[in-house]
Parts: sequence; C-alpha cells; structure tokens
Amino acid sequence: MKKILFSLLLITALSSCTQEKMKVACVGDSITEGFMISPQSKLAYPVILDSLLGNQYSVMNLGRTSTTMRYDGNFPYHTAKEFSNVFAYEPDVIILKLGTNDTKPVNWNEDKYESSYQAMIDTFKTIPTNPEIYVCLPVPVFKTKWGINDSTVVNGVIPVVKRVAQRNNLRVIDLYTPMLDKGEMFFDSIHPDTRGLATMAEIIAGEIL
Repeated sequence: MKKILFSLLLITALSSCTQEKMKVACVGDSITEGFMISPQSKLAYPVILDSLLGNQYSVMNLGRTSTTMRYDGNFPYHTAKEFSNVFAYEPDVIILKLGTNDTKPVNWNEDKYESSYQAMIDTFKTIPTNPEIYVCLPVPVFKTKWGINDSTVVNGVIPVVKRVAQRNNLRVIDLYTPMLDKGEMFFDSIHPDTRGLATMAEIIAGEIL
C-alpha cells in the first residue's frame, strides 16, 4: 500500500513539473522594449513581470522602439519582426500597449488609429491558442517631446482603447492613472526608468493574477 501511495505521489509531482507554462506576450513600443534601460534582459518591464507572475508563467518581451499601432504610421508595429514573433510564440495571454508614438502629429488620426487597433485585435484572435488579450491605457506623457504629447493620449488614445475594449469584451489595464503622480520615474518625461518599469510590471501582474 505504501508503495502504491508513493508511486501516486511521484506521478503527481512529475506531472506538475512537466505542466506547460502559460505564455505571455508583451506587445508594445520602446516603453515595453526598455528604451535606454541596461540591461534590458534584466530590467525591462516584461522581465520583471515574468518574475512577479511566478513559475507557472513565461513572459516574452516583444516590444519594438518607435512603433505605432496605425497600420500606415511612420513605423507600424505590424511591419516589425516582433509582430510575426507574436504568432510564432503562440501565447496564452497578450498584453497590448501601443499608442504613445501614435500621438505624434505625423501619425495621429483617431479613425485610423481605431481601425488599426481593431484590425490588430482581429488578427491576434486568429492565433490557435485563443489568447486572452489585455489592452493597456498608455502611461502619461509629462512633457511633449518628438511630437509625443499627453493631450492626445488623454483625449484621443485612451477613449479609443476603451471603445475597442468594450466592443471586443477585453480587459483594460490602466497604466495612466496610477502613474500620474510618478513623473520622477520618467527619465525623459516619456520613458519610465527602472522604478517606473517595475511599477508597470506590478500593476500588470495584479491584473493577471
């Protein structure tokens, strides 16, 4: 009897060890990639998120600097190799954070941003794993630079993200409101420093777990 019980416990332990991890894909721009953060392999927010989520999850950083959500922006995310990598990865969860670069005057058009957002959601829904998609409200912009501005974030990007989320029954992660009083965590007024990235990771982990 003891041998049978031991065998059952051993089988249970082995099966738990071989259980596949939930794969999380972090899709985004330079804020996701970890712009000017060194080393990105340890300090980018997806890496911190991986640690916070624990052993049952595996997180991949699929951020690409300068990318836009707009399919006809000056650097559309869907033209970057990271976009193809999302499909190759076959994630169970997608964290989508694109829109900061779309606020540049050269890129901003509310209708095109929304149609591009919907198109990306529709495309991600074709992934065989049927991933759960979380959409993020952008972090604040504390000073206009390179055309990136907070006014368009608040009055353009955020309303669109909320509409798309409601239309598609997606969960929204608010990275804007909790970061409003944390301007000191943004080294150039746009990109979070290591403290800001850690805060982002904590907020996102809290929504997933």
